[in-house]
Amino acid sequence: MLFGSKHDEDETVVAMLASALRRDISFGVLLPDQKLKLNALRVRYGGSNHSMRETLRLLSAEGLVAATAQRGFRVTSATEEDLQDILFMRVQVEKMALEKSLRLGDVAWEGRVLAAHHSMRHREVLVQEDLSDLAALAWDNACRDFFFSLCEASGSPRLLDMQQKFYDQSRRFRLTLLREGRLDFQDRTAQHHALLEAVLARDLSTALGGLERLITSELQA
Repeated sequence: MLFGSKHDEDETVVAMLASALRRDISFGVLLPDQKLKLNALRVRYGGSNHSMRETLRLLSAEGLVAATAQRGFRVTSATEEDLQDILFMRVQVEKMALEKSLRLGDVAWEGRVLAAHHSMRHREVLVQEDLSDLAALAWDNACRDFFFSLCEASGSPRLLDMQQKFYDQSRRFRLTLLREGRLDFQDRTAQHHALLEAVLARDLSTALGGLERLITSELQA
């Protein structure tokens, strides 16, 4: 227990800092292309120079922060071109993972998909009544869990890592639409349900088509 405790402590601090910065990037508190200066971030979020630098490196690997040799760190841009590229990557990765899941997934996997869908529907009802940051994040995390569950049985850790990475990169676009009241929840519910039915029926063509439509339409409000 004496060995490695400092390392574990550092990892815990970085994880907490990363969670706080992810949240503020998602809600636009830290704006697209905003420069991220270590001293200012330490005053705002705490941590040491080392822990904050490691946090920014972690977020850079996730695609939420951009790092350049000469200019330091900044929040990644959030243009229409960025959104379209993120959605393109989500479609490619998630269709590939879902196809493998439909081939390899068992009954237990189907149960996890059903449970994730149920949780997402519950959160969608709640978030329409409560637009607080806490409720919005809980809703988006439930949506994230549903899409992850569809890919989970693929048996590819790298595909799953990419799926979550690109989903997270799309989060700030989705939360902006939510807060502006521009999401069509009735249409989303219908599309999610149709996708779920196709997955449970192991209808590959319908499931892949439904997944692509859902991803490409969810941020086109």
